[in-house]
Amino acid sequence: MTSSSSGPGGVVHSYQGYDPKRFPSPSEPGGGGLANAAMEHMLRYGSTRRLTDEELANAIKLDPSQIAGLGPSLESMRALLEERRRKILATYDPKTAVREGEAAFAGRSSEIKPPKRFREDFDKAIRNEQLAELEHLWYRAEREDREFSREVLGLMNALGQLYECEELSANWAFTGREPLTVEDAIDVKEELETIEKLLKQLEEAEKDANLAVIDLDELREFVGEADIDQLKAFGKRIEEMMRDQAEREGLERNADGSYGLTPKAYKVFQGQLLDEIFGALEAGRSGRHEGPVQGEGVVELPRTRGYEFGDSVSHLDVSQSVVNAAARLAGEEGEKSGPLRMRPEDLDIHETRNTPKCATVVLMDMSGSMRQMGQYVDCKRMALGLDGLIRSEYPGDFLRFVEIYSLARVVPRAELSELLPKPVAMRDPVIRLRADLSDPDVSEEMLPPHFTNIQRGLQMARQLMAGQDTPNKQVFLITDGLPTAHLEAGTGKDEGKQFLYLLYPPDPLTERAKMREAMACNREGITINIFLMPSWNQSEDDIAFAQRLAEQTSGRVLFTGGSDLDRFVLWDYVSQRRRVIG
Repeated sequence: MTSSSSGPGGVVHSYQGYDPKRFPSPSEPGGGGLANAAMEHMLRYGSTRRLTDEELANAIKLDPSQIAGLGPSLESMRALLEERRRKILATYDPKTAVREGEAAFAGRSSEIKPPKRFREDFDKAIRNEQLAELEHLWYRAEREDREFSREVLGLMNALGQLYECEELSANWAFTGREPLTVEDAIDVKEELETIEKLLKQLEEAEKDANLAVIDLDELREFVGEADIDQLKAFGKRIEEMMRDQAEREGLERNADGSYGLTPKAYKVFQGQLLDEIFGALEAGRSGRHEGPVQGEGVVELPRTRGYEFGDSVSHLDVSQSVVNAAARLAGEEGEKSGPLRMRPEDLDIHETRNTPKCATVVLMDMSGSMRQMGQYVDCKRMALGLDGLIRSEYPGDFLRFVEIYSLARVVPRAELSELLPKPVAMRDPVIRLRADLSDPDVSEEMLPPHFTNIQRGLQMARQLMAGQDTPNKQVFLITDGLPTAHLEAGTGKDEGKQFLYLLYPPDPLTERAKMREAMACNREGITINIFLMPSWNQSEDDIAFAQRLAEQTSGRVLFTGGSDLDRFVLWDYVSQRRRVIG
């Protein structure tokens, strides 16, 4: 944790002490709850899209056995639909409709006499029986020959009907003998598709009693009206249960019908997230601190030692000190009695356990590239987990979050879940921009926000920890690659000004500015831990940058999978925290 910790800085290629393959990804099923569903929605969309009743209904998972008998039997409705499907398949023969469709298409095509300039494409489309080719031909004819375009449109309709008849024959195993016309075959196909869709909806509803997935209007065509009314009433009762559960887990209903998150929901989500991360760890690894440090602390241990000059008498072992004094007096005076006088050598002091404070700043890359593969969601989930861990286990520690983009800013805890990657404002292959931030006419809103300013993030981290009275200071830098923005003071005639440079592809100027700030952190005893996330455009240069930063500042770089970022960072925090203690 400090610059004087044992061992040089460098690169850690495989995460030591833990095997991420042994643990499921946070996105896998488990630990549900409406607070989790609402928070995951917030992590993905921020405040840009509110959680609706329908989305909340899809998130709730009820055990159907707990509500059996409260509504109509979904199984009986499924049986009605299956029986209707069986009767249709046992009655009709769609092959007659296929033959009729083929004859209709052939007849129409033979009647059409295409203009010379369209003849080759027309013959090819007829020969291949390709609807897409006929559609392309129709678009051309629409501009050049309206009469021919109307003929092609009719031919497209005939071929489309033939397609539907062939699909009907291929998708269902008919055993009946009653012939079907093309029009009847299309009606039968629509009915069978509706039955299949409703069967799937009922199957899903039977798993978790989520009636919101059932299309009641379509179901009404196959079951009685009384059953539909009963099903609707049953759905309303489930909706009330859902809203009660949402309220218990800290979700509040807004005036527009959407749901918002209260501090209680944050606490529920963080608790479940920490359970997921640490639940599978061995007991020895999941305790708070290991190996107490002897010294001047606040927690007394059973062990004692002799008093030394400068020790606080607040940890004096009074009873043992009196026994020591009495034993010494008896040895000196034998059976003689006299007043008990204590000397320094009689005093025993309880050993204590130190609980040094840690100061941590997390730099969260929210540049445009973090949108790829949903990296920003993993980054925010990690931040909420780390915040919950420190609040519950290490309440005396200092923790701040900084969002880095073209500039950087401190993010209040309440805004963590709403962070989103900055929109990409420029897509030029080469960008060389300089903005004078000392100019009152230049505002942040005018700047392209999607660049990565690690230098400014490190500078803010150093400023935030400057007033913390602890030698244990660290930065967690979460990023997916090279910096592309930095600040630089003006010189010469520009002295007193501050310029923001936005440089893409990444420029050596930016890396040198970042490295100067990193070395300033190192001089102040701040350890820089880089968690390099994967990216579709990550190159050897990105990896080399992280290695140089770690090696030159006695820091570390850890290569993490995006979905395991929360585990890596939290485990690392606990591991480093124990190193401080023990």
